[in-house]
Amino acid sequence: MDALTVVTQQHTDRTVITVSGELDLQTCPALAEAASAVPPAGRTLYLDLSGVPFMDSSGLNLLILLRRRLHAEGGRLAVTGLQPQPERLLRLTQADELFTVIPSGAAGSGAAVAS
Repeated sequence: MDALTVVTQQHTDRTVITVSGELDLQTCPALAEAASAVPPAGRTLYLDLSGVPFMDSSGLNLLILLRRRLHAEGGRLAVTGLQPQPERLLRLTQADELFTVIPSGAAGSGAAVAS
């Protein structure tokens, strides 16, 4: 199992968290901790998962909880760079219905913004 790497960049209108490694029960706490430090009010959290080849149900649950928290506090969650397995997990569980897909050209390699 690879360690999860989480890099956070704060900008005036958004925060970008870039994640690399497998997102599972063992590694989710690192991402949850980074995301909890994000000031959500009216801001967008961009979660770049282009370095995440595998996500289990713990990762999926974390995405849904982040979306719910940000939405309740006036923020938004944008998920970018979904690799095939995480994208398939969202589709199979119908969690993809929680997200609006942005055309690839608009946000790089595949993106979804939580509605």
